[in-house]
Amino acid sequence: MTSMTSSLQTTVRDAIGVYHSPHASPRIASLVPSITETLFAMGLGDHVVARTGFCIHPSPAVREVVKVGGTKDIDIAKLAATEPTHVIVNIDENRKPDVDIIRKSIPNVIVTHPLVPEDNAALFQLLGHIFVRPREADELTQSLWIALREARDVGARLALEKVLYLIWKKPWMTVSRDTYVSAMLATVGWKTHPVQASKRYPEISDDEPLWREVDRVLLSTEPYSFDDEDVRALNETKSLNTPALLIDGEYPSWYGVRAIEGLRYLSRLRGALQHQSGTSVLIGQ
Repeated sequence: MTSMTSSLQTTVRDAIGVYHSPHASPRIASLVPSITETLFAMGLGDHVVARTGFCIHPSPAVREVVKVGGTKDIDIAKLAATEPTHVIVNIDENRKPDVDIIRKSIPNVIVTHPLVPEDNAALFQLLGHIFVRPREADELTQSLWIALREARDVGARLALEKVLYLIWKKPWMTVSRDTYVSAMLATVGWKTHPVQASKRYPEISDDEPLWREVDRVLLSTEPYSFDDEDVRALNETKSLNTPALLIDGEYPSWYGVRAIEGLRYLSRLRGALQHQSGTSVLIGQ
């Protein structure tokens, strides 16, 4: 009983340890695309009064919500005009100076910071507690555990593979091991390289030995919009152990409700690559 109580207390505090009381009739401004999608999935769409231009899911419902800038260039005056009771932000996606200004006029700022897939369970419970959606939170949590178990089963069944996950070019950029993306890929046995990096999103030079040391090169469709032409160009210019592949970047990087389908997507993708070759697989499916 003691540990259960401790766990509950943890899940109803945000990423910086702030407790938020339940609020049955909130006006929510979500400045985090993946959380905007999650709020709609929890039946809170009618309570979302503001979003960023990058909050594109679920479409078309989200189009009815007022846009207040991007994740890193919030129009604070426009945000305030929507009269939110709660603003949801993320440590990686939103600028602290903006958040500090928002705090001065909006009563509840909820800070999020999932680092590994398991953290989505706490996120669901946090949102379920604050916005009085306990049943929806429990259902999403259960679905997450099932998808996570299935993904780890795939990772355990197949041989570990070293992957270079590209998120940008000019310069080439990848992800370090301490990112959420890397943790998602690891569930299916994809270990991102480099193993150690001084930055969370390190740059990779054209002549880096890493290009030939990994088993797979994955080109993400976001934040840089890699496409088939990029894959073909990379395969023609690099001497790779395996062809580069395009991967839907939303699935490894968006947390919240998208993480559930993201884990399923990675499981399908990893399994499909055991039986086929090509440059584009399972994009957006």
